[in-house]
Amino acid sequence: MTVQPISAEDAKRLVECGATVVDVREADEHARERIPGAKHYALSQIAGPLDHRAPAVIFHCRSGSRTNAAAERLGSVTDSDAYILEGGIEAWKSAGLPIVRNRRQPLELMRQVQIAAGTLALIGVVSGALLHPAFYIVAGVVGAGLVFAGLTGTCGMARLLALAPWNRRPHTAASA
Repeated sequence: MTVQPISAEDAKRLVECGATVVDVREADEHARERIPGAKHYALSQIAGPLDHRAPAVIFHCRSGSRTNAAAERLGSVTDSDAYILEGGIEAWKSAGLPIVRNRRQPLELMRQVQIAAGTLALIGVVSGALLHPAFYIVAGVVGAGLVFAGLTGTCGMARLLALAPWNRRPHTAASA
């Protein structure tokens, strides 16, 4: 089935007529912030038909990139009319539409990786300039790790951060 782009305003009108919103972001992203009533099916986990009964399905991610890249696959998992929310949840928020936020949930894992990698690289560069050039190795190792993560899809820092105590508590924000 062909998946059509849809604006946030048009998506809201479809939801009011019974459409289902499907959040394809990862569980940590959905737990922290979501469109009210959105069902959660992480794109990384979608393997077959979705369990829903609605005249239309509106898929969304954070910015629209993931859903656009997977449009063909998303269209194949529903028999309903399928749409992609242009601009994702960010466009939904920009349109002034409601979202559910749970700030007690940890930041999304990839944001934690970005913060940690940036901090380590900055510490390595500043320490290399002020203390000893050997500290530049820290920035180099972080950069190499990011290149490896990009090439392989495996991020050691994300795996490490997933074990942190704040990421191990149960996520109480179930699909609403």
